[in-house]
Order: sequence, then C-alpha cells, then structure tokens
Amino acid sequence: MDAKNGKVILKMKNITKTFPGVKALDNVNLELKEGEVHALLGENGAGKSTLIKVLGGIYHADGGEIEINGKATKIGSVQDAEKNGVAIIHQELVLVPYMTVAENIFLGRELGKGISVNLAQQEREAQKVLDELGMDIHAGALVKDLSIAQQQMVEITKAVSVHSKILVMDEPTSSIAEKEVENLFKIMRDLTAHGVGIIYISHKMSELQDICDRVTIMRDGQSVATKVVAETSRDELIALMVGRQLTQYYERDFQKAGEELLRVENLSDGNRVKNVSFELRKGEIIGFSGLVGAGRSETMAAIFGLTKGVSGNIYVNGEKAEIRSPKDAMAKGIAFVPENRKEEGLYLVQDVRYNTTIEVLEQFIGHLRVDGKKEEGITQRFIDMMRTKTPSQAQTIGNLSGGNQQKVLIGRWLATAPKILILDEPTRGIDVGAKSEIYAIMNELVKNGVSIIMISSELPEIINMSDRIYVMADGEVKGCLDHTEVSQESIMNLAAI
Repeated sequence: MDAKNGKVILKMKNITKTFPGVKALDNVNLELKEGEVHALLGENGAGKSTLIKVLGGIYHADGGEIEINGKATKIGSVQDAEKNGVAIIHQELVLVPYMTVAENIFLGRELGKGISVNLAQQEREAQKVLDELGMDIHAGALVKDLSIAQQQMVEITKAVSVHSKILVMDEPTSSIAEKEVENLFKIMRDLTAHGVGIIYISHKMSELQDICDRVTIMRDGQSVATKVVAETSRDELIALMVGRQLTQYYERDFQKAGEELLRVENLSDGNRVKNVSFELRKGEIIGFSGLVGAGRSETMAAIFGLTKGVSGNIYVNGEKAEIRSPKDAMAKGIAFVPENRKEEGLYLVQDVRYNTTIEVLEQFIGHLRVDGKKEEGITQRFIDMMRTKTPSQAQTIGNLSGGNQQKVLIGRWLATAPKILILDEPTRGIDVGAKSEIYAIMNELVKNGVSIIMISSELPEIINMSDRIYVMADGEVKGCLDHTEVSQESIMNLAAI
C-alpha cells in the first residue's frame, strides 16, 4: 500500500499531560496514515512513552483530542484502545511464560461455551494466524521456551488476531539478532501492505531508512517536527532531538597505546568460549564484535570470575592472575558493567546513592555505622563526573532514564578505581544525546589511565570508538582489525566465518 497517499487513520491533536511538577506532554501532535510506518523519535524523557500510554488508555490526557478514522474518540482504558483497533507491543513483553502461545493470543477473549474454554479450537485458530504471517512458531509451545524474537512475533500475532489497524512497536529490535530484525521488517511490510499503520519507536537511527516512511521528533514533551524519512538526514534528526548540533558524536582521541596491561591466553569455559586469546594495552579501547551468540559476553564473564570451570591463562601487568570470583577480578583492578543493567546491574528500588556505592561500601563503614557524609561525597563525585541527571542522590534509580541509569552503573564500577573497565553493550537502549555523553566519558577515562574492553553490536559505534577490534564467531576469535583499516564489511566477513 502506498503510505504517501494513504488516508489518515489516527490524529493525536494538542495532547497535554501533567504529572506533579512535570509537564510530560505539551500540545503534542501525531498523525498516522494507513499502510505507513511512522517513527517516533526522541531522547529518553522526551515524552514518547507518555504519549503512547495516552493512546493505549493507560494514562488519561489532560487536554487535546484523539481522532481515529476521522471520528473523535475517547480512550479511557486499555479496553477502549483495543476496541478502537489500537495494539501496543511494549519493550518489556507482557506475555504469560507458563501459558501456551495460543492461550496468550486469546487471553481475555477465550474461545468456547460458557466457562468452558476450547483449547483445541484456540490452538487451531492461533496456528492459522501464525502460518498466515509466515511465523515458524507452534501454537502449543510454552512462551517460556521461545526466544525474545519469537515472543515479539506472538505479540504481533495477538494484535493481528484482533484486527488491530494501529500498531505501536516500542524498541522491538533492542534484544534480537540481525537476522531476526530482517524477519521482523518483512512482517511489518506485510502488515502495512494490508493497511495497518505502525508507530515505530527506536533509538537505532539506521533502522529509519530501512523501514520508516515518516518520522515525528519529540523534545522536552513537545512534537518539534515531522519529516519524510527519505528527505531528511541523520544529522538533522539528531539536531532536532537534542536541540543542538552534536559536532563530535563519537568523541575519541586516538593515541599511541602503552605497554601490555592484560593478556588472555587460550581461555575456554567448556561451553561457549573456545581458546580465546587477546591483549589489552594501556590507554586503549578494544572492541569485541560478532553476531549474537558469538560468545563475547561469556568471554568477559569468564575473565571477571563469573564462570566456573574456566581453563586458560590471564595475565595482568605481566603477572599470572588467578581469577575465580568477581572479588579476585576486582582485586586485580578489573570492573565489569553487564549488558542487562536492569536484571544484572541495578537495584531498581534503591536510590542513586546506594547504587553508586554498593561495591565500595566497606570504605564508609566504621564503628558499626556508615559514614553518610563520605558516602554522599563519593556519590556526588560520580554524579558530576558522569553528568548524571537526577533530582537528588535519594532518587529511586528505577525512575531515571535509561541513559542516566547507565551512567550510575558505570560510576559504581569507576568507584572501585579499576585499571580495566569491561563495558558490555554500554549504549543499548539509550538515546543519542546520552550515547554521545558516554562516548565522551570513555574518551576521558582512557586519557586518565583506564583501559576499556567494549562489547557492542552497533558497528558504527565499535568502529569509531575502538583502537582495535576483535571479531568473534562460534566462541572463537576469528581476527583482529586495527581502527585504521576496519570497515563494516571487514567485520562482517570475519563474523560470518
């Protein structure tokens, strides 16, 4: 379907929403056409999630109007949204893990008579829709046994099965592999060809050209512009998002590397890591690239002492290091910021101060009490260093944006005064402004004597920030590329070996 000439199926006009002390939405306008993929772009805190929650009936707008198919529509609940053909696939998937695919698809509208549910009929109907969408998923499978990508496909199937014509997808590619992204885009194109309009939220600028027709940019609770994707540029979009030109997006001063700081020889974990060898020099950022499942995260977990039964040798400053636990790694000056900050890194119900100082708490404990003043001073030091935006140290970290959560987590490990900082997907799920700030911080850390190992699935990031790039596939290092010779093609050639 030609989205350019499609009829308007959704208009959100002058939407406002205020929370205590904060105007989250300030006269926001958004329009979606039949058969269109419309990107919604903005930094964390710009108001994207609030706008979508208004559309989905989770929040009630304080002002403004919603029109669906040209008619003024009141959406006061999730049920109202669903009745009007609106379906939202949230970044945090909301499927029930111990129910089947079919049971999840028909949850709340079960097939059967009276109180009796016809499970066989549900499975047949669900399988029919799955097959029509070209999804290789069995309707009788338990959701807990599916990959994240497959679970997203189940959410899409659920939306299609209720004939949703307005589909919102929030960061759908943040946790899936490149091949799965291609499959997702194919299904999205099939849906738009049948008249479905899709609102697409993503921090990955490269995806806009691949899948989106138009883009609306939000900043500070306002819609600042709507552009045809083919007629705009990455630089223009970034400037609209952050309200300024990012003159040096990837901030990196390449210097001559110093002597060897870390050497890993023939590291294996008996499973995903196979005879991995590499070295890290002082004043250097080395990148680890590869497809999902290549063994990069597992390699770093083994180095940090998180894995049992590891073989091979690790040398720090030329001396053999026996690392059997994170405590051993920290004693050798190694710190590790994991990929999944919400599940493996942060204590979301605790405050910024707790999350910053938890790894160095012994520094503040004397005579059976915590020296609050000293703890406060250390916390403030890393808030300032990381340029973290928080109302106070007492702010619950779960209430901060993804970028600011990541800054607190990096600050926590910097508080341990490491010489080697391992960053696993340090900018995943955060906006371009916060990314640029983290790149600048990495550059400063290297200048001040910290050496960095960075795992990243974003090729532009790893190419522009790394002195050297090790490429892994199937648990092995397939090659090492210097920053002066690297390209996306050379990385992918090694990653696909």
